[in-house]
Amino acid sequence: MSHNVQLPLDVVEIQKLLPHRYPFLLVDRVVEFEPNKRVLAYKNVTANEPFFQGHFPGHPVMPGVLVVEALAQAGGVLTQLSNGSTADGRLFYLVKIDNAKFSKMVVPGDRLDLEVSLKRVIRNVAIYTGIASVNGEQVACAEVVCAEAKG
Repeated sequence: MSHNVQLPLDVVEIQKLLPHRYPFLLVDRVVEFEPNKRVLAYKNVTANEPFFQGHFPGHPVMPGVLVVEALAQAGGVLTQLSNGSTADGRLFYLVKIDNAKFSKMVVPGDRLDLEVSLKRVIRNVAIYTGIASVNGEQVACAEVVCAEAKG
């Protein structure tokens, strides 16, 4: 299990770790990584995001559930990098979100920083704590529980 990860990881490398694709891949870059501990990634939020068409016309705001989804995807990156594995055939599903809190809106032009820590792993279930921030200010936080699907 090699942890010789060359940072930063770009979207091409991230796509080797996550099964998500357009328009649902919500991690653009991985800048910090500590095996089995934490990851720092980010998403550049642009006016071109498809969800802004309807949320809300004339007043674009990134849906809070997608901010939490971005945290969950960053957690998936943390697990995959820690295990030294790729996305091939491995699917992790979101099974629970606890203590989600949204303190500020995320809008086009923001860089959404995703700091995710691994709290614990129980068999095929991983529990993460995630904090999303913009310009050093917290915009959302949540505890996310993901389980690997039994193939």
